Amino acid sequence: MNIKTILKYLIYASALMPLVIFSQHLSPFHFGKIVIFRSLVEVMFALYLVLVFKDRSYWPRRDKFFWAFLGFTLAYTITTFTSVNVYQSFWGTLERMGGLYSFWHYFVFYVVLTSVLRTKEEWFRFLEITVGAGALSAFYGFGQRTNLDFFIGSGGRSRIFGTIGNPALFAGYQILNFFLALILGLTASVKSQRNFFLISAFVMGLAVFMTAVRGSILGISVGLLVFVLLYFFETRSKLAKKALVGLVTLGILFVGFSLAFKNSSIVQNSPYLRRVTSFSVSDPTIQTRIWAWQAGLKGWKESPDKIILGWGPENFNIPFSKNFNPRFFKGTGSETLFDRAHNMFVEVLVTTGLLGFLAYLALFTVIFRSLWQLKNKPKLRIPAIGLIAMVIAYIIHNAFIFDTSANFLVFFSILGFISFLGYENRSLPAPIHAKGISLNSAWILGTILMVGAGVSVYQTSIRTASANYATTRGIVAAAQDNFRGAMDKFKKATSFNGPGRYEYRNRLAQYLIDYSSNHSIASSEVMDAFKIAIALEEKNALENNQDYLPELYISRLNIILGKNDPKSPYNDEALKHSQKALEYSATFVRTYYEIGQAYINKKDYANAEAAFQKAVDLNPNVGLSHWYLGVVKMQEGKVDSALESMNQAILEGYALSEKDYLNIASVYVDRNDLPHLVVVYEGLVRTVPNNAQYRASLAVVYSKLGRIDEAVAQARMAVQVDPNFGPQAKAFVESLGRKW
Repeated sequence: MNIKTILKYLIYASALMPLVIFSQHLSPFHFGKIVIFRSLVEVMFALYLVLVFKDRSYWPRRDKFFWAFLGFTLAYTITTFTSVNVYQSFWGTLERMGGLYSFWHYFVFYVVLTSVLRTKEEWFRFLEITVGAGALSAFYGFGQRTNLDFFIGSGGRSRIFGTIGNPALFAGYQILNFFLALILGLTASVKSQRNFFLISAFVMGLAVFMTAVRGSILGISVGLLVFVLLYFFETRSKLAKKALVGLVTLGILFVGFSLAFKNSSIVQNSPYLRRVTSFSVSDPTIQTRIWAWQAGLKGWKESPDKIILGWGPENFNIPFSKNFNPRFFKGTGSETLFDRAHNMFVEVLVTTGLLGFLAYLALFTVIFRSLWQLKNKPKLRIPAIGLIAMVIAYIIHNAFIFDTSANFLVFFSILGFISFLGYENRSLPAPIHAKGISLNSAWILGTILMVGAGVSVYQTSIRTASANYATTRGIVAAAQDNFRGAMDKFKKATSFNGPGRYEYRNRLAQYLIDYSSNHSIASSEVMDAFKIAIALEEKNALENNQDYLPELYISRLNIILGKNDPKSPYNDEALKHSQKALEYSATFVRTYYEIGQAYINKKDYANAEAAFQKAVDLNPNVGLSHWYLGVVKMQEGKVDSALESMNQAILEGYALSEKDYLNIASVYVDRNDLPHLVVVYEGLVRTVPNNAQYRASLAVVYSKLGRIDEAVAQARMAVQVDPNFGPQAKAFVESLGRKW
């Protein structure tokens, strides 16, 4: 088997990369894909260099697509080294596995792809595998609608995400494959192949609609409309005309249905219909997208260097945090950190500036101009029109999301295919063997390059995967309440001083924060673990300039250590790092909670109140902020004001715990405030429905307010919960003049 054949099969294997899932690792749907893809590309690159060394006819085809892609890659490279965080721009984050290092692999893959695949048969085989992988991913998504454990994410999921891990990212991957399958199906000469591609197109189109991602559904719908419209204008086909009328009619009917029945029970009782028929800018998802874009664009306009070069790839989180909209914060569990703009064009503009943005637009300009010329060739009309429609659909989709590994792989593969279409009918270049090159020289070069590729794979993929796996083993041990086992694994992971270390350190810090909620931290072993975590987070803070998250982790860890000692220096450390976090994001509500808690530790209630009041001022609609403010006011002895804040917390939807209810109930009992007390006991009954005493207390309050029927009902419920209450309940009901 010669080098070209090996390369060809490695290229075919890469088309299966979107199916890879590392289920035992962090970021299982992205991490494994990139680790495998980068390893394949590094081996391919070594073999390709040997191939070119032996035969110069395989030198990269330097056409307009090559230069456009290279231009964007170079812009990505320049803005990486002018980034506010070069390390993150270079290696990316563990969750998305982006960054310059990965991006160069896409370019190298494109070069090898377009240089090695030279015939229609080779390209057809590669695209057939690509479409097949897309169809398998769609079927995997369908499996997520079941309760079969084989499918990660199963359990009757309403919105599928296939092997990609996110409905929106999955939809983008399926859109590209849908149009690719449609094109190949309409141009295939063999019936079995035509059926395979058209059935695959149907399956993947259905998968897009099952994601319920509105931007993607809009994209594929507009793309289909463009395809039929262009085909009609080019051919005047009666079938195309009927399809065009049908698509327009369906679109009008859907919009009409959405407007007319959006408030009907049939729509409101269906999570899918409720989502896809919601077009309002007040929709929470749409709102958060707009706020994220606004934050990013405000950061982009901050200074001339940011306008030209941006903040650096993979660093959208910095301008987002700096211009954080407090309305993002709704309480515990809120999505408050956007590491992407959820709009690929805004993402590129903010992170790579005008340099990268113009290079990115140039890439699409080259694609559209080339396809517009190719559609004038009768044999290439359908592929060209279909690819134009695909790119338009993908642009619409990318206006609401971003690209990751699987999407990039398919998109750049299609870019290579478009390049091939312009060269399809040209004769293959004759071999150009370099003079003086012996077989031994090629073997020596090949050995050296393969050893280099092996070292690179080990250092950047295998070791990274090992650290990732150790982290998940730490998480598993933590779930089993095995402190020593968890710490051993987290120490192993954090000892890896390479890509992903930021996330591994954060996982350790979060584990200790969670651990302190249910365990004592008084032992020297646990205290040492906290000190290790703080030291690691200090490294994160130093290495990730302008990132507030490490500062908040340091603050929280110190707050836990200083909780029982008002004079503890840990509380001062917590305040120092919280203030540092405020320098990076002055409007991040959560930071004021940390400041308030540190002051509570110090028993400085006046400053604690000021911190929680600031949190309320930033977003008055967060019940948790009002509750914290009420609690600290209560500690200051400002009972009336505290109760006012606590009541406001309840009105804003704050879900009180049993302990919260009991604390506030005791105050209302002392004040004989029956109207408020009844609300508290009603909440207690909802929270702990099987507590007979709470129902009995509620019955008493109801009786004092003259709500006799409700008092009797609660007394009977108390007996159902606990029959021992029978005699008391009977006497109580009869004292109200009612029969038991």
